[in-house]
Amino acid sequence: MNKLENLKAKFEADVEKMKKTEKDREKTIGIRQQLEGQLTENNLVKAEFDLLEDDANVFKLIGPVLVKQDLTEARQNVQKRLDYIGTEIKRVENMISDHDKQIKEQTEALTKSQAVLKQQLAIHHAQAK
Repeated sequence: MNKLENLKAKFEADVEKMKKTEKDREKTIGIRQQLEGQLTENNLVKAEFDLLEDDANVFKLIGPVLVKQDLTEARQNVQKRLDYIGTEIKRVENMISDHDKQIKEQTEALTKSQAVLKQQLAIHHAQAK
Protein backbone atom coordinates (compact mmCIF):
# COMPACT_ATOMS: atom_id res chain seq x y z
CA MET A 1 0.00 0.00 0.00
CA ASN A 2 2.94 2.33 0.65
CA LYS A 3 3.93 2.31 -3.04
CA LEU A 4 0.35 3.12 -4.01
CA GLU A 5 0.20 6.04 -1.55
CA ASN A 6 3.49 7.38 -2.90
CA LEU A 7 2.17 7.19 -6.47
CA LYS A 8 -1.03 9.02 -5.45
CA ALA A 9 0.97 11.71 -3.64
CA LYS A 10 3.28 12.18 -6.64
CA PHE A 11 0.33 12.35 -9.02
CA GLU A 12 -1.42 14.97 -6.86
CA ALA A 13 1.79 17.00 -6.61
CA ASP A 14 2.17 16.87 -10.39
CA VAL A 15 -1.44 18.03 -10.83
CA GLU A 16 -0.80 20.99 -8.50
CA LYS A 17 2.38 21.85 -10.39
CA MET A 18 0.46 21.88 -13.66
CA LYS A 19 -2.29 24.06 -12.19
CA LYS A 20 0.36 26.54 -11.05
CA THR A 21 1.95 26.59 -14.50
CA GLU A 22 -1.46 27.17 -16.12
CA LYS A 23 -2.18 29.99 -13.65
CA ASP A 24 1.22 31.57 -14.40
CA ARG A 25 0.48 31.31 -18.13
CA GLU A 26 -2.86 33.07 -17.70
CA LYS A 27 -1.19 35.83 -15.68
CA THR A 28 1.44 36.24 -18.40
CA ILE A 29 -1.28 36.45 -21.06
CA GLY A 30 -2.87 39.26 -19.03
CA ILE A 31 0.44 41.11 -19.01
CA ARG A 32 0.69 40.70 -22.78
CA GLN A 33 -2.80 42.13 -23.21
CA GLN A 34 -1.85 45.17 -21.11
CA LEU A 35 1.28 45.67 -23.21
CA GLU A 36 -0.73 45.43 -26.42
CA GLY A 37 -3.08 48.11 -25.08
CA GLN A 38 -0.11 50.34 -24.32
CA LEU A 39 1.31 49.65 -27.77
CA THR A 40 -1.94 50.69 -29.43
CA GLU A 41 -2.16 53.85 -27.32
CA ASN A 42 1.42 54.86 -28.08
CA ASN A 43 0.98 54.15 -31.80
CA LEU A 44 -2.01 56.51 -31.76
CA VAL A 45 0.08 59.20 -30.05
CA LYS A 46 2.86 58.69 -32.60
CA ALA A 47 0.37 59.00 -35.45
CA GLU A 48 -0.96 62.25 -33.97
CA PHE A 49 2.59 63.61 -33.56
CA ASP A 50 3.30 62.75 -37.21
CA LEU A 51 0.41 65.03 -38.24
CA LEU A 52 1.85 68.04 -36.38
CA GLU A 53 3.97 70.77 -37.89
CA ASP A 54 7.50 71.06 -36.47
CA ASP A 55 6.64 74.31 -34.67
CA ALA A 56 3.50 72.94 -32.99
CA ASN A 57 3.07 73.30 -29.23
CA VAL A 58 3.01 70.05 -27.30
CA PHE A 59 2.18 69.73 -23.63
CA LYS A 60 2.83 66.91 -21.22
CA LEU A 61 0.64 66.27 -18.20
CA ILE A 62 2.82 66.04 -15.08
CA GLY A 63 0.62 65.59 -12.06
CA PRO A 64 -2.06 68.29 -12.24
CA VAL A 65 0.07 70.59 -14.46
CA LEU A 66 0.49 70.81 -18.22
CA VAL A 67 4.14 71.47 -19.08
CA LYS A 68 5.27 72.57 -22.52
CA GLN A 69 7.49 69.99 -24.20
CA ASP A 70 9.64 70.08 -27.29
CA LEU A 71 7.96 68.18 -30.14
CA THR A 72 11.17 66.41 -31.15
CA GLU A 73 11.71 65.29 -27.56
CA ALA A 74 8.10 64.14 -27.29
CA ARG A 75 8.43 62.14 -30.52
CA GLN A 76 11.65 60.53 -29.25
CA ASN A 77 10.01 59.64 -25.94
CA VAL A 78 7.09 57.97 -27.70
CA GLN A 79 9.46 56.05 -29.98
CA LYS A 80 11.48 54.90 -26.97
CA ARG A 81 8.28 53.70 -25.31
CA LEU A 82 7.26 51.87 -28.49
CA ASP A 83 10.66 50.18 -28.66
CA TYR A 84 10.48 49.20 -24.98
CA ILE A 85 6.93 47.87 -25.29
CA GLY A 86 7.90 45.87 -28.39
CA THR A 87 10.83 44.32 -26.50
CA GLU A 88 8.58 43.51 -23.53
CA ILE A 89 5.96 41.90 -25.78
CA LYS A 90 8.65 39.65 -27.28
CA ARG A 91 9.89 38.73 -23.78
CA VAL A 92 6.34 37.94 -22.62
CA GLU A 93 5.65 35.91 -25.78
CA ASN A 94 8.75 33.83 -24.98
CA MET A 95 7.45 33.31 -21.44
CA ILE A 96 4.09 32.14 -22.82
CA SER A 97 5.90 29.72 -25.17
CA ASP A 98 7.89 28.40 -22.20
CA HIS A 99 4.67 27.92 -20.23
CA ASP A 100 3.11 26.09 -23.19
CA LYS A 101 6.13 23.80 -23.41
CA GLN A 102 6.02 23.12 -19.65
CA ILE A 103 2.29 22.37 -19.80
CA LYS A 104 2.82 19.93 -22.67
CA GLU A 105 5.62 18.17 -20.77
CA GLN A 106 3.59 18.10 -17.56
CA THR A 107 0.56 16.71 -19.40
CA GLU A 108 2.68 13.90 -20.81
CA ALA A 109 4.13 13.17 -17.36
CA LEU A 110 0.65 13.19 -15.82
CA THR A 111 -0.62 10.76 -18.45
CA LYS A 112 2.22 8.38 -17.67
CA SER A 113 1.74 8.77 -13.91
CA GLN A 114 -1.98 8.16 -14.29
CA ALA A 115 -1.35 4.96 -16.25
CA VAL A 116 1.07 3.67 -13.61
CA LEU A 117 -1.36 4.62 -10.85
CA LYS A 118 -4.24 2.80 -12.58
CA GLN A 119 -2.06 -0.25 -13.06
CA GLN A 120 -1.06 -0.27 -9.38
CA LEU A 121 -4.68 0.20 -8.31
CA ALA A 122 -5.69 -2.77 -10.46
CA ILE A 123 -2.94 -4.88 -8.91
CA HIS A 124 -3.97 -3.75 -5.45
CA HIS A 125 -7.64 -4.58 -6.07
CA ALA A 126 -6.72 -7.98 -7.50
CA GLN A 127 -4.61 -8.75 -4.43
CA ALA A 128 -7.38 -7.60 -2.10
CA LYS A 129 -9.81 -10.18 -3.53
